[in-house]
Amino acid sequence: MKALLLKFVKFGVVGASGMVIHGGLLFLLKEVVGMNPFIANPIGFIAAASSNYFLNRIWTFHSHEKQVGVEYVKFILVSVIGLGINNGSLWLLSRLFPSWADDWRFYILWVVAVGITTIWNFFGNLLFTFRKNQKEK
Repeated sequence: MKALLLKFVKFGVVGASGMVIHGGLLFLLKEVVGMNPFIANPIGFIAAASSNYFLNRIWTFHSHEKQVGVEYVKFILVSVIGLGINNGSLWLLSRLFPSWADDWRFYILWVVAVGITTIWNFFGNLLFTFRKNQKEK
């Protein structure tokens, strides 16, 4: 249980770096470029997922999988499902709090959606992407 908690904490630290990438791109695309947030959000999410894969591979899950491309595709698949959960959560929250969707409070909704998605991403990657590493230990 302690090892699982440590992995989750590491996953959270990596995820925090992903939030900076995701949030930075989201802000840049939404506020500076004027892009629709439901288009900007997935762009930021995929950029963060790619960064998170490499950090989680090395630090969180200590993967030595030789087929990096296959492992990366698995990670991105989990992340794309997470993107659906993230965007769906964000859409639902923006409907529940419509006045928040058009000002700075949009980012509070985004953080809640990221929290929901983090749970899926951790267990999806633990049990699917990096599953082989778990069997070896």
